[in-house]
Amino acid sequence: MEWALRFEAPAKVNLLLTVGERDTAGYHRVETIMQAVDLCDLVEVRRTERGVDLACRGTDVGPDEKNLAYRAARAFLREVRPEGGVHVSLTKRVPSGAGLGGGSSDAAAVLRLANRLWGRPLDSSSLAELGAALGVDVSFFLGPGTRALGEDRGDRLTPLPPLPEASVVLVLPPVHVSTAEAYGWLDAARAHAGGGGSPGSARASVPEVPACWDAVAKAAENDFETVVPAAVPEVARALKELRETDPSLALLSGSGGACFAVYRAPARARAAFGRLRPKWPDGSVVLTRTLSTWPAVRRFAGT
Repeated sequence: MEWALRFEAPAKVNLLLTVGERDTAGYHRVETIMQAVDLCDLVEVRRTERGVDLACRGTDVGPDEKNLAYRAARAFLREVRPEGGVHVSLTKRVPSGAGLGGGSSDAAAVLRLANRLWGRPLDSSSLAELGAALGVDVSFFLGPGTRALGEDRGDRLTPLPPLPEASVVLVLPPVHVSTAEAYGWLDAARAHAGGGGSPGSARASVPEVPACWDAVAKAAENDFETVVPAAVPEVARALKELRETDPSLALLSGSGGACFAVYRAPARARAAFGRLRPKWPDGSVVLTRTLSTWPAVRRFAGT
């Protein structure tokens, strides 16, 4: 019997995101803390006779050639050159262009599952290198832990000890925020103000990392909040309404437009969810939690 593998590929939120000046190659230096959350795409991978085949349900993710899960499968086959090909089935639950890393998580899941299907021909460092070539966030989702500090271009990752799982409410405005556009807004605002990078950004030494939720709440910030809410009214509204529910912290995730809030008590999160859900279209408000471990890989009978 031919077995296939499935994995619930989690989204992430940014508990911290500060943006420094551009480096000589034109990339911004950043400092970020990424945290996985239990809003997941379903990724299934099985062997085929040849090539890469992608079946996608849910959110429109555009042509196959631009889909990170498809590109990950192609990259694995080019690197390993196994006999046969791979079929990827993708059920999208994480919205695209929301700052939640859904596409990167899908790519990491494909690499993880394909490597297992072929008996782990790539060790963890080789797999991480393959993921890094696809995108910075892919490396995080391939990492050992569900929380990590990212520095430089976000690609210098330091795993962090997991925090106790906490309740989270996500608000997902029906907008697509281009990362490149968000960086452009930030650069333009800083140029107009006559300033460079954020004062605390891109430090040469490893910063002090918050080790408990109270410390995380005190340190939480996202430099994109200085420009994205002003440019995208739906994001401004989401942040305002989340902060009115008295969370421990509420932030924009990545460059947006998803916004999230963390709560000390599950009951408070449920109350916030109940308050916000009628104000937004179906599916735009999600009650979830942070993850302290990655989901398990599951095996099932392929077809």
